[in-house]
This record gives sequence, C-alpha cells and structure tokens, in this order.
Amino acid sequence: MTEDNRPEGEQPAAPAGPQGETAPPQGEQAQSQPQPAAPQDPPSEWAVAPQDPPPPPQQTEWAAAPQVPQQSGWARPAEGPAYSPQNQWAAGPHSQPTREQVLFGTAAGVPTPPTGNYLPNPNPPSRPQRDVPQQRRGSGPLVASVAVLALLAGGGAGALGGYLVADNTASAPVTNALDQKPPAQETSSSPSGSVEAVAEKVLPSVVQLQVQGRSSAGEGSGFIISSDGLIVTNNHVVEGAADGGRIQAVFQDGTSATATIVGRDPTSDVAVVKADGKTGLPVVDLGSSDALKVGEGVVAIGSPFELSGTVTSGIVSSLHRPTRAGGEDGSQATVLDAIQTDAAINPGNSGGPLVNMRGQIVGINSAIYSPQSGAGQGGSIGIGFAIPIDQARRTADEIVKTGKATQTVLGVSVKDNADGGALIADVVAGSAGEKAGLKQGDVVTKLDDRRIDTSDALVAAVRSHAPGDKVRLELDNGSRTVDATLAGQTVEPQ
Repeated sequence: MTEDNRPEGEQPAAPAGPQGETAPPQGEQAQSQPQPAAPQDPPSEWAVAPQDPPPPPQQTEWAAAPQVPQQSGWARPAEGPAYSPQNQWAAGPHSQPTREQVLFGTAAGVPTPPTGNYLPNPNPPSRPQRDVPQQRRGSGPLVASVAVLALLAGGGAGALGGYLVADNTASAPVTNALDQKPPAQETSSSPSGSVEAVAEKVLPSVVQLQVQGRSSAGEGSGFIISSDGLIVTNNHVVEGAADGGRIQAVFQDGTSATATIVGRDPTSDVAVVKADGKTGLPVVDLGSSDALKVGEGVVAIGSPFELSGTVTSGIVSSLHRPTRAGGEDGSQATVLDAIQTDAAINPGNSGGPLVNMRGQIVGINSAIYSPQSGAGQGGSIGIGFAIPIDQARRTADEIVKTGKATQTVLGVSVKDNADGGALIADVVAGSAGEKAGLKQGDVVTKLDDRRIDTSDALVAAVRSHAPGDKVRLELDNGSRTVDATLAGQTVEPQ
C-alpha cells in the first residue's frame, strides 16, 4: 500500500486547483514513467533528499499552492539550503546522497532543521495553504493502521508471555504444607527460667475456687500448700461462704472437692481452706518476697473470668506499694504493703500465685487498679497488686496452727498530714506507740529506711513486720526519732 492507502500502480487523482479545476500534469515524462512507491510514513516538513538525479516531481497535498521556492524561517549563514518541491528543506550540494528520507519530527508544531548552523530569516514568506480535508483523509488510516499494529503486537506479546508462564508453571515443582508430616513431639523439658517452665511447674498446684454464699456467688483462685489439701487464697474470695456458704475446689486435672474455711484474716486479706478427701496433691514451692527487685520477671496464674489455668507474665513494677484493698467505709481495714506488677490480673485471679522465674511463689494476687464508670467489673490495665509472700506465709502459718491470725500493731490512730507524712490523731494507752513516746500531733515521716508520706504508708509498713520486731520512727522530718517494739493482736473476723 502507498502513502495514501492506494494499491500500488494506481495513479492518484490530481488534487483540486483553486477553482475546482484539476492541476495539469507535470509533463509527458512524468505521465509515461511509473510512479515510485511512496514511503509508508507520512511526509515530514524536513527531509534529506537525494541530489542527482533529482526525483520526479511528486504531487502532494500542497499542489494548490503556487510552485515557487519556499523559504523557511531558518537560513544557513554561509550557503542556504536548496529547495525541493517535496520538502521545505533539502540538503545542499555538500550532503551525502541517501536512499531513505530522514524525518525530523515536529511534535510541537515547529519545524526542526537538519544538522547545521541556522539563523532565523527575518522575512520569512507566507507558508502555502494546506488542504485540511485531504490531509486528514490521508493521515487518519495511517494512525489507525499503526494503532492496530500496536494492538496486534501487544496481543502477540501477551500470548507469548502467557504461554511461557503457563509452561514454566506446569514444569515447576509444587509444594503443599498439608502434605508435610507433623513434627515429632518434643520430649525435652522447657528452658529453665522461661514462662513455659514456670507454668509447667506451678500450674498443677493452682486451683479454682467456686464460692456460693447465701446471697451471692463468685469465684477465685488459690494454690496448694500441703499434699492433703490445704489451699491459700484471699479472704475476700471465700468470705461469702463464711456463714453457711459452700466452696468447691476444682483442680487442674479436672477433679473437684468440697472445701471448708480453716481461718481468715481480713486485715491482711489472707485465708486458708482445706479440700476434703484429698491426698498426694502437688505442692507449690514458696520463695521470698524480700529478695524481689524492681524489673524482675514474674508470672501470674489463676482463673480470670472463670478461665481456669490462665498464665500471664510481666515484671515487678514497684515494691512496698501501700494499697487499700478493703474498708469500703473509709477505714483502714485492709491496707497491703503490696508488690505492684504489670502482669495481667483480672477478676478471678484473686488468691492465685505470683511466681518468680524460678517457679517460686513470691506473692498472692489480690487487687487491681481499674478506673471504670458505672456498674460492672473492671479489667487489667497493667496495674496489679499482690500480697508479699513473706507476710502471707506468716499469717497462713498462724491460721493453720491456731485457726486465727495475729495482726501487727503500733497502737496509734493516724491520718494524712497536709504537708506529708502520717499525723498521729490518737495514741492507745499502754500500746507500743505510747511506750515509744509518741504523742498526739506527732507526724511520722520515716520508718527505718522507708519514707512515710501518707497514713496508709505507715499502716502498710507496720503490718509488713511481725509482732516483736523493733523499728525506728522519724518524726517531723527528722526533728526527733523514737524506737518502738511492735505488738500483736488476734484478728477476730466479723
């Protein structure tokens, strides 16, 4: 096909003249000689044409314009380019002959000159008028043909690429995780000091306690301290069953037994119950809370929200944190010298063990800080409190031996001081405080090495000691000090 999509050998119609007349032929020689095939690309405004012999005159869409040499807006400084009827520019006598036209694009609508130094012509002649309909008629099919070619080429490339991918996929090996054999069960013990090792050691000794009272029901946790069924827990877990209620202990192996209260201490929130008819139970290993350090790893185990055997882990966030876990009427009935931890503790964890990474019990999970609005139980926000095991152990031992606990006392009533410290509001006659020389109005700011900044801090510090312990009290920020021997009194649960 030729440039205007005619079959080769067919002569194009002569373009229309200015008044509808056809242009005269360019000579007998042009009529007798066959027309050479036009190039496939549309003619450009720039081309390098052969020099000698010149090609026969070509009829173009510019035939309507007068056949006069056209000057461009560009001129060569030394020797101007020769005019060619096919193009506005043609190479001069120094150009090398070439068989193909070298086209220079005009995407921006401004002709680009061939290689050389050119200067703008100050008086460029007017350009010939184009026959716009004929130009559009000739260029449209060319663009369409190029587009079809591009589509065909793209389709061929896509088909080839798809074939190659399909062929490669068919030949590649296929693996499937479902065809793999299950791994052999590991028989080695858990790494020492890991949460897994702690859980394996302690979980068999943790129980769930289901409590049914006369007007309420609840559940909590506990841990076994004797193979015949003695279980340590919180007082607030079992106090609902103290007056004719029922306690059911559920063990990790799924068995259960009825439990009875041996004794309880509301002031320290410690209680002991015994599972009936049990022997050979796994017993926990008790550690020391005095050896704990802030940042040490710990594990909490219990039955939060009735989910028995739940294990969580964290660290010791603080030590000797005064925590009021009872006394809703505003009294200091239960003030703990607590271990603070970020291990998740939730309702139902109460009474369960706080364990160090050696698998030793270092505390009894007892309370959480959970800001809430409205009714309902709050959940963990990473601030939990546990009773130090050294204090709980002493209380539990007294309960097991006597059925009652002894509370450590100083024999004074205290309240918060406006400028910090514990203000002594009253001194009990004959008490340890009176014997030490404490008077009403004194402000305790230190007990041994512990800073006292609130009344609860003084109560917690005193209760962390055993009856008979000697302590030194600093008054009024060091204005004077006194020594006191702490006393004890038997706790009578209500």
